[in-house]
Amino acid sequence: MLFPKTCLLAFALLACFSTQAQVPDVPIEKRTYQTHMISGEAPVIDGYIDDAVWESVEWSSDFTQNDPYDGADPTHDTSFKILYDNTNLYIAYRCHDSEPDKIVKRMSRRDGFDGDWVEINIDSYNDQRTAFSFTASVSGVKGDEFVSNDGNNWDSNWNPIWYLKTSVDSLGWVAEVAIPLSQLRFSKAEEQVWGIQFTRRDFRNQSRSLWQYIPRNSGYWVSGFGELKGISNIEPKRQIEIQPYVLGQFDTFEKQAGNPFATGTDTKFSAGLDGKIGVTNDLTLDFTVNPDFGQVEADPAALNLDGYQIFFSERRPFFIENRNLFSYNISSSDAGGNYDTDNLFYSRRIGASPHRSVWGDGSTGTYVDQPDFTTILGAAKFSGKTKKGFSIGLLESVTQREMALIEDNGEEHSEEIEPLTNYVVARVQQDINEGNTIIGGILTGVQRDIRTPDLEFLHDQAYTGGVDVLHRWKDRAWVVNGRLVFSRVAGTVEAISNTQNAFEHNFQRPDADHLHFDSTATSLVGHGGNFSIAEYKGKWKFQTGVTWRSPGLELNDIGFQLNSDEINHYTWGGFQQTDPTEVFRSWRINYNHWLRWDFGGRNLYRAVNTNIHGVWKNFWESGAGITYENLDVSNNWLRGGPAFRKPNGFGVWSYVGTDSRKDFRVNVEFNYGHGQEVKTRYKGVWTYFTWVPFDALNISLGPSWSGSQREDQYVSTEEYAGETVYLIGSIDQKTISMQMRVNFNITPDLTIQYYGQPFISRGRYDTFKKVLDPIAADRDDRFVNIPESQISLMNGEYGVDENKDGLSDYTFGNPDFNFMQFRSNMVARWEYKPGSELFLVWSQGVNNDGDPEKGLFPSLGEDLFGKKIHNTFLVKFTYRFLN
Repeated sequence: MLFPKTCLLAFALLACFSTQAQVPDVPIEKRTYQTHMISGEAPVIDGYIDDAVWESVEWSSDFTQNDPYDGADPTHDTSFKILYDNTNLYIAYRCHDSEPDKIVKRMSRRDGFDGDWVEINIDSYNDQRTAFSFTASVSGVKGDEFVSNDGNNWDSNWNPIWYLKTSVDSLGWVAEVAIPLSQLRFSKAEEQVWGIQFTRRDFRNQSRSLWQYIPRNSGYWVSGFGELKGISNIEPKRQIEIQPYVLGQFDTFEKQAGNPFATGTDTKFSAGLDGKIGVTNDLTLDFTVNPDFGQVEADPAALNLDGYQIFFSERRPFFIENRNLFSYNISSSDAGGNYDTDNLFYSRRIGASPHRSVWGDGSTGTYVDQPDFTTILGAAKFSGKTKKGFSIGLLESVTQREMALIEDNGEEHSEEIEPLTNYVVARVQQDINEGNTIIGGILTGVQRDIRTPDLEFLHDQAYTGGVDVLHRWKDRAWVVNGRLVFSRVAGTVEAISNTQNAFEHNFQRPDADHLHFDSTATSLVGHGGNFSIAEYKGKWKFQTGVTWRSPGLELNDIGFQLNSDEINHYTWGGFQQTDPTEVFRSWRINYNHWLRWDFGGRNLYRAVNTNIHGVWKNFWESGAGITYENLDVSNNWLRGGPAFRKPNGFGVWSYVGTDSRKDFRVNVEFNYGHGQEVKTRYKGVWTYFTWVPFDALNISLGPSWSGSQREDQYVSTEEYAGETVYLIGSIDQKTISMQMRVNFNITPDLTIQYYGQPFISRGRYDTFKKVLDPIAADRDDRFVNIPESQISLMNGEYGVDENKDGLSDYTFGNPDFNFMQFRSNMVARWEYKPGSELFLVWSQGVNNDGDPEKGLFPSLGEDLFGKKIHNTFLVKFTYRFLN
């Protein structure tokens, strides 16, 4: 067979080349900057380096280019000075530029990183793994990130308090920075030694230069920093920040006659509190009471027909700051795979929609008022890292018992739709062997106070845990990574039966001899894990590993898990040419393959992929890839039925993007998928237009279109003559969407941002079929068409006459759909003093199900925008008190 030979060839090539074209193991001299304490007045942060105190320290310069010409002289010289006192660390930058009028001064919201900038990374722990990053753009916009895992994770959601001013002159541009020591974490040592790194970005030449040279393909970052010396006799600052908020909200929506809960308007007033307390210099307590996230951008629209959950990224500020500490992906493969989203902690579970809903549309005199999301009463995070390399993170949150208010023919009562729930996550890590070895563990828990039989389908307890080890050697070029996880959920017989039969588990599958559905069980346990080995240094890189999820593994109470009962093998290998050539500034090529089995030993999946990417000399970029699936068997496709073979096939994609430095740029991506034997086709076009008419304004549009056809889409499971009938059908699905964004900076601290997305997806079914032998290699043995004479549509239901007696033997609903959604969010944000903000928000949203027989654009105009839109107007005022 071709596939195993391909794998062997790939392994041979990786073994051959992994010893070639590597970054030479030549020691790089570690640079040092000597600072001293200010004895008089501190510099005024005004963007002009004219305070006398700056003359007391020397400039440091001699940066080395890192991109695109690794090791070459920088396109422009950069110099800096550092001073400190008992309160702040002060930095002065002189960014030379021979053509100051061409400096790119683009503005953005915080952490936009557009235009020219200069940055300092501070490893004040001096643990050679973590750092605090402060980016100063020439336009005065700040960027800040928490760096972890030796530069592999950059968290831009960390927002410390610091001060920045810039100016442009005949020599280039200047920046002055003051960073409060309370925003950093360091030891109580009398003499401090911190790791530091400076990066300068020259936007118009798309180059980066470093103060402490680190080869581009070295595979490390923080561990290669230079050193800052001369800081002594400073006391760690105990950080205390309290940020109360007050909020007013006004909603308008469609008024419904007779519905006491849909009067057309609603008002809301609220208040809450966020805080940050430095328990010690190493450990910080973050807390929030009655948090509100009304200024957070809405999730993009999505529709999934394969049954799997849709993963939405976290956007709420409290949960995204320091999330790298709490995140615990079971696997993270460079080969990519849908299993990479599996995580023991998925913060979107906290404050999600209630698990139960009560129906009432007024047709029988019943009206219902129920919340869209569960109220978070409070949450707290205790996190930090000691000088000895011990990291700890503890998060706890409590969500409110939620009730649905029901009016039934004039009588009012309430029903519980979500229990009072407590969520806990505890994470620890210990660095040993100078940070080359890291051991860690995690425990999570969910406890629900279930007081009504209506909610006994939920677990009343859910626990997960894991242990992990990561080890690097040979100058951190080689990495071995191992993780073991477990889960235990408990509840009523109903709750555990539901879990066993859920889409992710399917214990009831008739062909799964290795599974046993226990109708009396009140708990379920499972395990999973990952083991991988990789080499990242140099131009040739690779990773190979195996990851598994046992049939009983269940993470979805507080984590995210797509599937269980699978063992996945993955391999990735790639070559990256970072040195510019006559054609490319840089390019890379990758190889991947994937294999999957279930715990019964059945081979479910085999696929191989290659892809290539390049940045051309004219700064355009392009890429393409192809994946061939040699086998695709799904244990989930028939929703609890036997395993089903989907067609072999291939998918190709390509993209091209114009010069990102230009005021107008375009990105286009094409996708095409083709199934063999069984008709499966997919075509998609995604485009993105960006226009920067002037530095303070950025406008982007992202229209997309996709069309898919497949003749084996799952439809329904029915019973006939004592046998189970699995029905599939041919579907023709069309989807269009448009993402719109506008960012306008009145000043670096006063911004207006708009996001909007209309979305419509329409699916039409025909040619329904019965499954015969679901894993047969031949299409005609796998399923058979139901003759048109034996199926009819009446009142939204299809009836099937199996025995041809003129009567329907079973029925199923018409699966055609036309889903439409529009969401938008406009936010004016003014940071009137560092850390204190005023938000003005206008949000819009509307959903509808239209006529599948209509065209896409008529549906948008008549069935979506012709409907009353829900408007939300919100004012939120915060004030941060600092110690």
